[in-house]
Amino acid sequence: MANKVQNPRLVGRRQVLTGGGVLAAVLAVGVWQRTRVVKHDQSILTPAEALQKSQSGEILLIDIRTPSEWRSTGVGSVSVPIDLRRDDFIDALGAAVDAAPGRRVALICARGGRSARLARQLAVAGYPDVIDVSEGMLGSRAGPGWVAAGLPLVPWDG
Repeated sequence: MANKVQNPRLVGRRQVLTGGGVLAAVLAVGVWQRTRVVKHDQSILTPAEALQKSQSGEILLIDIRTPSEWRSTGVGSVSVPIDLRRDDFIDALGAAVDAAPGRRVALICARGGRSARLARQLAVAGYPDVIDVSEGMLGSRAGPGWVAAGLPLVPWDG
């Protein structure tokens, strides 16, 4: 009996198409989550309004992104960068608020998702007047964002 040599295809066309479809779905969900506007009851500002209100002393703008994000784009010229992931984030926020008495806190992140969620959490924790800059630095469905609006940035090199 002769041995049959079979074509050792590792991946068939159906598996490639299925895998591509799954990958496309995962990417679509990721894009949707990054660009959707998170609903909350907090006040909202555009980046231009946040810049103006920061310059006039009405608000304290906190950039809650990560150091790698700050390094990548810079930070808003009026922003105080405090990494949301810090173990002592609440203490650092409290120190920034104490250094700027009478100002309301406004939060900005990359696309508005983290700032919206944190605004809700801070309201529950006793910071009732937290404002969300929902467009973020890079834009979202709420608008183009700080960077695209051409608002002033300063380099962050930690």
